[in-house]
Amino acid sequence: MGLVSRNLLITLVLSLAAIGVGAWAGARIFGREPDPPSLHEFVHEELDLSAGQDAQLETLERDFAVRRKAREAELRAANAALAAAIQSGHTYSPEVQAAVERFHHTMGELQKETILHVLEMRKILTPAQAARYDQRISQALTEETL
Repeated sequence: MGLVSRNLLITLVLSLAAIGVGAWAGARIFGREPDPPSLHEFVHEELDLSAGQDAQLETLERDFAVRRKAREAELRAANAALAAAIQSGHTYSPEVQAAVERFHHTMGELQKETILHVLEMRKILTPAQAARYDQRISQALTEETL
């Protein structure tokens, strides 16, 4: 193969690779629908809260953040216990089962805390705001994600 043919082949292969990478990146960046606003963004930006509602909401969010962080710390500890139990025997031992149950229990408690927080937030809304909020909650709980 001549030098020109070889250089042409290398250029062609590199060009095709660049086109492939560019198409993939373009599809990843520009080809997907934007994520809907988070519940926090929705409440603060789309429900036109009064100053009083905003103040109440800030208190609720501050209190929930403390409880959520505590539950997340418990989840990390439960994960560490699970890792240790798995490493100690590499079987689904009673210790592994107990660690899994501890993790699930803690995850369930975090979910309960979150649901209670969502319901507490709803209490400060007007009926019109609550209707929009309920719709957003329902959408968030039933939307399919890939």
